[in-house]
Amino acid sequence: MKVLQVHAGYRFAAGEDTVVANEAAALRTGGHEVGQFIVPNPPSAVASIAALARSTHNRSVGRQFERMVDSFRPDVVHVHNTWFSISSIPVQVAASRSIPVVMTLHNYRLGCLSTDLFRDGDVCTACVGRSPISGVVHGCYRGSRGLSAIQATEVMVTRRRRVLIDGVARFVAPSAFMGERLIDIGVPAERLVVKPHFTNDPGPRATPPSRSDEVLFVGRVAPGKGAETLVRAWAGSAASTPLQLVVVGDGPLLGELRIGAPPSIRFEGWQSHDDVVARLLAARCLVFPSEWYEPFGMVLIEALSAGLPIATSNASAAAVIAGAPDPLIFPSRDPAAMSGVIDLLVDDAMIDAEGRAARSRYESSYSEAAGLAALESLYHDVGRRVAP
Repeated sequence: MKVLQVHAGYRFAAGEDTVVANEAAALRTGGHEVGQFIVPNPPSAVASIAALARSTHNRSVGRQFERMVDSFRPDVVHVHNTWFSISSIPVQVAASRSIPVVMTLHNYRLGCLSTDLFRDGDVCTACVGRSPISGVVHGCYRGSRGLSAIQATEVMVTRRRRVLIDGVARFVAPSAFMGERLIDIGVPAERLVVKPHFTNDPGPRATPPSRSDEVLFVGRVAPGKGAETLVRAWAGSAASTPLQLVVVGDGPLLGELRIGAPPSIRFEGWQSHDDVVARLLAARCLVFPSEWYEPFGMVLIEALSAGLPIATSNASAAAVIAGAPDPLIFPSRDPAAMSGVIDLLVDDAMIDAEGRAARSRYESSYSEAAGLAALESLYHDVGRRVAP
């Protein structure tokens, strides 16, 4: 099978870029031919504004894509991110040639200008199922009403032209939780499928999780990720726990959280993906305190692959993805409940049992083999539906 991926790369590597790379590698391992139409988003503000202005219909990109389609002749086009350098034009080109299109939705951009259904420190659904005018008023895209107006125009033009609704054979959500939110936004339920992401096997752990005293937070230190609530909860447990909290990541709240943090919290800043994986393989537990509607969370399955237990909030699909037991699930934004979970992490027997369960869950649901099988099934399904 010949698969053509479409993706607008992020200025700084993001989880979506990892998903695209993982799927390409798995497909090639499975004997499929993969082409990639990847256009990086502009590195400068001036170039970004120019690209934004073409976001409703980028003719130059369209001509490049036409040439690639006619040369590569794919059996299926798999679209990931099109914002904002690509626009929705590849969907139109593929549809004009009767090539089935699969589109993975990695965020809520179709119904939310900030992409995450999160504003002013709380979940926001003001634009779900309606015009994105509220997002313009609040400057939800990069804090700018002007840029938000441009993005809102792209959203409304795409809706009016029905480019995606008519041209995409299958929309893919990585979790059932996200799928429900997408249906509320307007994605047709009958063409929406849930297909989790997957990750590479990092290999076996050198030691069981109980041998470590490091509890990890991995992610952007920004509103919605829950880092500030976690730090407050940890400070409340610092006198009684022998464990260390290691915060891996950077973001606007990092400086603030460093102030007054107890010695049992270490802030390591940004680290490479390889370094993060090494830490997961050596840690005791991952804490995922997210407070927004996370579509998936790649670090969750990376932790599972490392045989690492996960303690998680109940704000999204994280607990379901992780398979976390009830004692390790806590209400989001609740430092007292989080402190109670932190106190449980000293139980060596429980930690090792959950580590073994995590690895088993990875092998059955989030391995490269499982991901490849899901992709092949999806592509064969859309191929049959467009066959004469």
